[in-house]
Amino acid sequence: MKLKDVHGFFIKEGIEVDPRGLDVIKLDLLKRKEEYDALSDMKKENYDVESLTNPYYDSRILCGDENIEIKTVMVGIDIESQEVLLAKQLIDSGNEIDLIIAHHPEGYAYSTFYNIIGMQADILNKQGVPINIAEKIVSDRIKEVQRSLLPQNNERIYDMAKLLNIPVMTAHTVADNHVVSFLQREIKTLNPTYLKEIVELLNKYPEYQHASKIGHAPFILNGNDYSRCGKVFVDMTGGTEGSVKSFEKLEIAGIGTIVSMHLSSKGALEAKKHHINVILAGHISSDNLGMNLLFDKLENKTPARLKFIECSGFRRFKR
Repeated sequence: MKLKDVHGFFIKEGIEVDPRGLDVIKLDLLKRKEEYDALSDMKKENYDVESLTNPYYDSRILCGDENIEIKTVMVGIDIESQEVLLAKQLIDSGNEIDLIIAHHPEGYAYSTFYNIIGMQADILNKQGVPINIAEKIVSDRIKEVQRSLLPQNNERIYDMAKLLNIPVMTAHTVADNHVVSFLQREIKTLNPTYLKEIVELLNKYPEYQHASKIGHAPFILNGNDYSRCGKVFVDMTGGTEGSVKSFEKLEIAGIGTIVSMHLSSKGALEAKKHHINVILAGHISSDNLGMNLLFDKLENKTPARLKFIECSGFRRFKR
């Protein structure tokens, strides 16, 4: 399977399970196309043309020939300089590595990933928050994250991988969408009464079982075992943690429990203030679940049978 085919498959599958729905994505891409068509020829030269068909800025091929054949992939939740050097050392020792896949964005995928946060407005709207309110809440968070990225040196991984001639791609929101889709469906099927039932459900999956063994088990942050769930919102996609202002609106919309990867102290206090139960499933374990669901699809729907080299917190669990 070629690199461009792996990337294209991930984008297609990410769209398929996007919690916003296909109509919203089509509208977003249409808006981008209209903006692009209105640009002068000079400005079009620097436009990110891939964004016209790929709604996920944080899921990109960073470097490498798109037509190379991919048989062995080195996969990590975080890929930084040390992992690229590790890949080079493994290659020099006789191991084949055709591609490094990072979950968390790096390079261009990182410097532009604040654009992904906008999808949180539509996700909040799906939960019952009026879209005009959701957009204003999310717009402040976008500006905050964009400012935090400005002083960052985002090209280090790209430069290193390019100099060492090792292809690298990222798969962030495309994987996170799968976590949300999978867990929301499983929780809906379970129809739990108490929070402990959701924790027990999470602990059935190998990613969370492995996390428990290394001290990162899912746990109840707000509430207790016998707190009743109410309406459950799985909140694990949209680039990064959302605005703390959203909790008040989610309370009004009738959300009883949020299942999240992680939550800041400020966010936890706001959730408690607005009487919302919170279950923290775990960050790296949830990232693993999303990546594994993507790889399962890739291997089940295509002729690809990849060899995996696990690193940086990634563990391959097949279903």
